[in-house]
Amino acid sequence: MTTIAFPKLISRPTSYTGLWSWIATVDHKRIGTLYGITAFLYFLIAGVEALIIRGQLREAESDLISPEIFNQLFTMHGTTMIFLVVMPMSAAFFNWMIPLMIGARDVAFPRLNAFSYWAFLFGSIFLNLSFFLGGAPNAGWFGYANLTGSVYSPGDGLTFWALGLLILGVASLAASFNFVVTILNMRAPGMSLMRMPVFVWMSLVTSILMALAMPVIAVALIQLSLDRVLDTNFFNPAAGGDPVLWQHLFWLFGHPEVYILILPAMGIVSEVLPVYSRKPLFGYAAVVFAGAVIGFMGWFVWSHHMFTVGLGPAANAAFTISTMLIAVPTGVKIFNWMGTIWGGKLRLDTAMLFSLGFIAMFIIGGLSGITHASPPTDAQQQDTYYIVAHFHYVLFGGSILGLFAGGYYWWPKMTGKRLGETLGKWHFWVMLVGFNVTFGPMHWLGLNGMPRRISTYAEGMGWETSNAIATFGAMLIAVSVLIFIINIIRTIASKQEAEDDPWDGRTLEWSIPSPPPAYNFARIPQVKSLDDFWYQKHPELLHDERGEEPESDEPVVEETHGGGSIHLPGMSYYPIVVALGMVIGIVGFMEIRVDIPGTDLVFPWLSAVGIAIGMYGVMGWSLEPVSEEGGGH
Repeated sequence: MTTIAFPKLISRPTSYTGLWSWIATVDHKRIGTLYGITAFLYFLIAGVEALIIRGQLREAESDLISPEIFNQLFTMHGTTMIFLVVMPMSAAFFNWMIPLMIGARDVAFPRLNAFSYWAFLFGSIFLNLSFFLGGAPNAGWFGYANLTGSVYSPGDGLTFWALGLLILGVASLAASFNFVVTILNMRAPGMSLMRMPVFVWMSLVTSILMALAMPVIAVALIQLSLDRVLDTNFFNPAAGGDPVLWQHLFWLFGHPEVYILILPAMGIVSEVLPVYSRKPLFGYAAVVFAGAVIGFMGWFVWSHHMFTVGLGPAANAAFTISTMLIAVPTGVKIFNWMGTIWGGKLRLDTAMLFSLGFIAMFIIGGLSGITHASPPTDAQQQDTYYIVAHFHYVLFGGSILGLFAGGYYWWPKMTGKRLGETLGKWHFWVMLVGFNVTFGPMHWLGLNGMPRRISTYAEGMGWETSNAIATFGAMLIAVSVLIFIINIIRTIASKQEAEDDPWDGRTLEWSIPSPPPAYNFARIPQVKSLDDFWYQKHPELLHDERGEEPESDEPVVEETHGGGSIHLPGMSYYPIVVALGMVIGIVGFMEIRVDIPGTDLVFPWLSAVGIAIGMYGVMGWSLEPVSEEGGGH
């Protein structure tokens, strides 16, 4: 019998405690928690905005809010859900799970990871400050020119929007670089690319999409900011600009962005279904390849958002074909998920229910989306509530349900406690019914001619009943979220602890304690097959499921990071300093108007202050030791 010597464990430096330990943290798990809490709070804010919108539309000739407030609310609801909820909630799961699923002790760039969160937080606060400093943006989350020009949007709302999204783009770029390098360079020995969990694969594709798409929207946002602040004319046709240029740049970013939002949920569902079906994922290689193809083809379909712009029959035909073709890899995923479920020993726990709900709702959203691939059909549906129904079935019925599946599935790993199953199932069913009651009627509202983005409508149009039903459905969704919050509170207050592997999981995160220690793995695992942890527990299934024979169980000598000790990066407050300096520097370029007659708050000197703070943070970051144990930078 061979004794394996475990290395000396060095926990993270404890020079900061309490609140400072969170501000200075570079632990990927804590950063994931910060992302998750922040994104959920914005989910509640976006939900309140949606309820007010639905309250305004519940009946004809409603005057609950003014048209201007309505425009601000639907703009900020869309912006918040996309940039402040779904993307950071996905980042929360990336931060928590990628190192655990690939057998790593941390991410590749812990300080850059912390910087990405603080840049996201400050950017989101900056964006929402517009509500209190002259009015929120009011031109829609897509910011079409010339609605975003100073003539039609004279306040500072659109400037806050453009600069705020630039800050959020910096956060996304920092996160994407970190995750790409982590996945490619820090996998456990033996974990080849085709042995990675599907969630890690979808995280990789998503991160590559972010790294390539964010610079595109950055160019457009810089042009918009210059138009608004310095009176340039990139999108002003009267001065030789082109408003269609904005649409090309925005949707060249915007359609890959759709897959940035949905691929993480697809990855989550691909992890949940095999566990609760007690079967391997059907067609693993096909699912991985389909995800990569979706990421690649997402760059060739952007102008299906512009069929009514007048690009001409050649362009319309090309984008019709590409839009139809991209449905193929999506269909491959759906059929493989169905193949995974087929014949399985299904366990209908809450995470599985949300995954099944994801598949059903995403299919509906996909089918309504296919109708937009035809330019004549799209011309009838464009800017109607049919479009609203479509993208909510894809992004709420898809992304949000998928993220909730991940929340219920990984909550025991993250906290050491299981969310209540009874309340969880109530949460699922009330949300699913409320979702369909809300957005189902919008299909025929759109087909009956109700335009998007109108704050009220005349009596006798035949829209009153459907809008009243949709408003009731929105209230059901709010009730379901309240049930989820109650479930969280009860779980936190409970003394019951979850097992380390409560679902009989297949991937490496379930092989370590719950919640994980600071160092994640006391010994770096040696991966011998896809779903290696599953076959360690059930070696008799390896031949039946993979056609492979178990290897001899020999002791493994661990790879450590330096002389038999585990070195983890020390805490650092420099990432938050750099993020703060960046935001302050950007504020200095704005002329902020407040509701005091004859008063403008102009802070050009703030740019210099921000640059100085940012440079201090960069220099400190560069010179700071990697850890308390080891020197170097």
